[in-house]
Amino acid sequence: MYARPIVPKPITLSARDGVFTLDDSTPLLAPEPLADLVRELIGPATGLRFAPGSGGIELEVVDDGALGAEGYRLAVSPDGIRAAGTEAGLRWAVQTLRQLLPVEVYADKLVPGMRWEVSCVEIVDVPRYEWRGGLLDVARWCHPLKFLYRYVDLLAMHKLNRMHLHLTDDQGWRFEVRKYPKLTEVGGWRRESAAGHAREGRFDGTPHGGWYSQQELRDLVGYAARRGVSIMPEIDVPGHMEAAISAYPWLGNYPSRQLEVRTSWGISQHILNVDDATVRFVTDVLDEVVDVFPFEYIHLGGDEVPPDEWLASESARRRAEAAGLSRVDGLVGWWAGRLAEHLAGHGRRIAVWDELLDRNPPPGSLVFAWQDASRVAAAQEAGFRVVAVPQEYAYLDWAESNSPDEPLAIRGTLPLSTMYGYRPGDVLGVQGQVWSEYLPTPDLVEYRAFPRLAAFAEIGWAAPEPRDLAEFTGRLSGHLSRLDVLGVRYRRLDPAGQSQSPAGAS
Repeated sequence: MYARPIVPKPITLSARDGVFTLDDSTPLLAPEPLADLVRELIGPATGLRFAPGSGGIELEVVDDGALGAEGYRLAVSPDGIRAAGTEAGLRWAVQTLRQLLPVEVYADKLVPGMRWEVSCVEIVDVPRYEWRGGLLDVARWCHPLKFLYRYVDLLAMHKLNRMHLHLTDDQGWRFEVRKYPKLTEVGGWRRESAAGHAREGRFDGTPHGGWYSQQELRDLVGYAARRGVSIMPEIDVPGHMEAAISAYPWLGNYPSRQLEVRTSWGISQHILNVDDATVRFVTDVLDEVVDVFPFEYIHLGGDEVPPDEWLASESARRRAEAAGLSRVDGLVGWWAGRLAEHLAGHGRRIAVWDELLDRNPPPGSLVFAWQDASRVAAAQEAGFRVVAVPQEYAYLDWAESNSPDEPLAIRGTLPLSTMYGYRPGDVLGVQGQVWSEYLPTPDLVEYRAFPRLAAFAEIGWAAPEPRDLAEFTGRLSGHLSRLDVLGVRYRRLDPAGQSQSPAGAS
């Protein structure tokens, strides 16, 4: 009988009697990209090579309107495993098949002596939301490239299909721009970082930096695509740009002043000027961004832009007047419009944070509503497509509890139960946010992200109604054994189903 928990939960699952056993003779019939995925995800632990042929695992690409763009049907019988769907849907079918196998299948090397049985089931599975994402901030801390690959795998494991990669901020510039090498040579490094909470004003005295080459990121994009994950880059404009201004002071509103890459967290007062040369600079950067990232959206930020420097700038006031703006802070929308027009020439569209709702965002912008749930409704009422990321439900960098054992966090609390209870409504999708100010290591990123991101993945796929937290945490408890095999440093569940700090987490 079927006993292995699946996260996110399939739309329908019917257990059947019997099992199918994978062994050295099990053939694989599938289009080459999908066959490769089966071998990559199931081969290392099992040692199976899956020679081409019928009668074992068969994955068929079909055009079935009932399954949509990413749905699939999966049937396991004693005679074999059959799945049908679009190519995208079949990728998720492979992830489900992996969850139907013993948890040891998640090992990265051969596990001897295992019997690789799959319980007989019939599954029909279709996601509710088109956008199911995870943001990873590598601007504040430049996490190792190897970890970015691991994070892609964890997203795909949970059927999350978008990785939002936050590449630039006041505290660091991580994207190689060949036309402007100082962006990484200077802007990619800070002399120290905040120690303790930002409000304490303490620093660690240790330099930090790094960046990713265009080829490294291009390879990451290809790896993610093979797993069904599209990567959206974010280059934040016109605020959160102190690292860029430190590299090229003429981008700022006081060109004779040499800034340093920001060492503290929080919002910098230093923003881009509105000169034509600065606009050309940003469009040059975006020309290189779109060459690396083929995704249809480029995120331009547009959040937290203090207008003080523009208020003191005669050129900014003239620019605002020429643009027909009554206030200089409307120049945030002017920036978005100029860049959206440029990116349209590349066949791309822009994504922005919800501050742009008050600054005349260009038509067709994808709005990420983060300030609170009311901004989701505001973006919808304004006629924009929306990805719901309200911080009170979606910010995974928040602490889960007020326990003294809780590692340092920007704020809190956001328990798993609250996150699982979120109902986004009729939006394009949802996304779990991992901002990294207080997450300097991959272990801490994983600790904050999991298991809450698993809950958010279920919301994005199709969380059942009525919501049953106990049922979910029951499945989640079994699912965590998979994360154990992967060595994920997740936050343990307590007996009531909430997650708790593991011993030694710091």
